[in-house]
Amino acid sequence: MGSPEVTDWQGKHVTVAGLGVSGIPAARVLHGLGALVTVVNDRDDERARAQAADLEALGVTVRLGDGATLPEGTELIVTAPGWQPDKPLFTAAAAAGVPVWGDVELAWRLRGLDGREPAPWLAVTGTNGKTTTVQMLASILKAAGLRTAAVGNIGVSLLDAVLGEQEYDVLAVELSSYQLHWAPSLRAHSGAVLNLAPDHLDWHGSMEAYAADKGRIYEGNRVACVYNVADKATEDLVRAADVEEGCRAVGFTLGAPGPSQLGVVDGILVDRAFVENRQKNAQELAEVSDVTPPAPHNIANALAAAALARAYGVPPRAVRDGLRDFTPDAHRIAHVADVDEVAYVDDSKATNTHAAEASLAAYESIVWIAGGLAKGATFDELVARSAKRLRGAVLIGADRALIREALTRHAPEVPVVDLDRTDTGAMLAAVQEARRLAEPGDTVLLAPACASMDMFANYNKRGDAFAEAVRELGA
Repeated sequence: MGSPEVTDWQGKHVTVAGLGVSGIPAARVLHGLGALVTVVNDRDDERARAQAADLEALGVTVRLGDGATLPEGTELIVTAPGWQPDKPLFTAAAAAGVPVWGDVELAWRLRGLDGREPAPWLAVTGTNGKTTTVQMLASILKAAGLRTAAVGNIGVSLLDAVLGEQEYDVLAVELSSYQLHWAPSLRAHSGAVLNLAPDHLDWHGSMEAYAADKGRIYEGNRVACVYNVADKATEDLVRAADVEEGCRAVGFTLGAPGPSQLGVVDGILVDRAFVENRQKNAQELAEVSDVTPPAPHNIANALAAAALARAYGVPPRAVRDGLRDFTPDAHRIAHVADVDEVAYVDDSKATNTHAAEASLAAYESIVWIAGGLAKGATFDELVARSAKRLRGAVLIGADRALIREALTRHAPEVPVVDLDRTDTGAMLAAVQEARRLAEPGDTVLLAPACASMDMFANYNKRGDAFAEAVRELGA
């Protein structure tokens, strides 16, 4: 739901939905602009009360334990991205004709408020790979000498980037489907959808709605809509988008690129999109060995980042230098150690089947550690596609039976160890069992295909437990 531009915030009644990483900065910024801010929050616990006290000291009204009722006089709602569209608060807002913005929409609307020329946004979304791609993109932009930052869903507030003292030439922006749902006015310089697979369907209601929200990233693009040649759904979103005159569709592929594509030829990342006479010419950008790690899905991430950077006019050398300078975050297909000629790799961030399949595709012979909270996922397709790579499987977590059943159906010859425990100590047992199954040259891969919260606080803690267990093996 959009609304006309707001030029005068003084005295405007704004309701902020949700305390947290987006709600608190939004409340502070809006209060500073002179708005009359009320924060509503479902939770009423010790942490929420402490956050509320800080805001109330500024003069912000906070209402805890009731995020469903629309405060009287509300003219605009600014919501945390995770609040579902079917919440009663938004139903009431729609009935009252009150617009709803997310934190991304608010940041977009506030660009240039201080009189500075707003930095253009190079925006990235997708089911998997967003954070890595945005970080790669920022590294490439920095290598070109540009003032930039990786912002958005990556943990750096867009409001800080837009209104802070630091000036930027261009921003590398990670956007989730939640954030895009609540950002109707966003118009990026160029945008990319890396891939599409079922995820967060309980929030969006259907795969079609999820894809449509991802596709919002292309709306109004000025230079390039970057899509995944191997994932036709991303190209379909480009075709459906309403873009500015002259904006181009640019594909990325792990194969040899056609015109208006970036791809790979003989171990070289090449560009046939941002060159003269792209029907006949190609520009070398980097070597596959410049990408860390050089797993197929990570090379795809690098190509998407390169496409967005090239759309902004970055020279080829900066793509190479930026990729060389980039170090991925922890728990993303990270090599932990070699023990007895077996590699141990932590991809705890592979919290859904799409990410796990990409991870499994990076290795030839694998002892797979998997399991956790399935979040409604099914595993037949993942197991069927990966079966030939599996030396064995060790299953942990609450929903491990779903994976075991898929293995029985599609990989009956693969030995499976089913650890009937969900305590954190299960990870050490899992690694020990994996060691027993592995042979020299194999990879023991933690790629759970599930969320971690049945056993661990988050995927970081799960990955840390795996790494610690591996270190105990080598001690």
